[in-house]
Amino acid sequence: MSAPARHPAHDTLLARWTTLLTSAREVTEPAAAPYGEDLLARWAEPQRRYHTTDHLIAVLDRIDELLAQVAAPDPDAIRLAAWFHDAVYLPERSTNEDRSARVAERALPEAGVSEARTEEVARLVRLTTDHDPATGDTNAEVLCDADLAVLAGSPEEYGAYAAAVREEYGFVPDDTFREGRANVLRHLLGLPRLFRTTVAHDRWEETARRNMATELELLEA
Repeated sequence: MSAPARHPAHDTLLARWTTLLTSAREVTEPAAAPYGEDLLARWAEPQRRYHTTDHLIAVLDRIDELLAQVAAPDPDAIRLAAWFHDAVYLPERSTNEDRSARVAERALPEAGVSEARTEEVARLVRLTTDHDPATGDTNAEVLCDADLAVLAGSPEEYGAYAAAVREEYGFVPDDTFREGRANVLRHLLGLPRLFRTTVAHDRWEETARRNMATELELLEA
């Protein structure tokens, strides 16, 4: 069986990873590229439809946008957490975030990242389970805001996102999926704020809530 085609942004992403790891550690060995290749292979797994390399790119780009205006304690930890936050993604499992965090806990010390920063990365990854960081937890607020930014796309972009999520859960019967998806949307809509940083809240909150409310209405129809 032939290997899957590489993503067009593969080399650019690998360079971004290498730059990030170089910044995040105080050593020069081992080589950064193999760790980046492993992560990119994970993001390209065939069971993914939304949690793909394109999602990784989107989250990294939104983090860059937010960090241009938000002072966070550890930008490198936030970016590392973005790389690892869906390193494990099996739609039928509910433990993906914890398993992804454990990948980071194994890989980052081996790659030369300090124990403290590794712990922070793993903590951030686990917080993407419910996207409900504590007020003032700026590292987590930036990561969660970037991860949820997809909710604020245009109607066409949001529709493509919702369709990709449904495709990932293609093995789930329609009635069961509608109930589960509706519960996720109700949880998010029930949060006092979807986006915790001021810049993300001002930019994305209203549109995201409108998109989700529309999807919820369709699911409940």
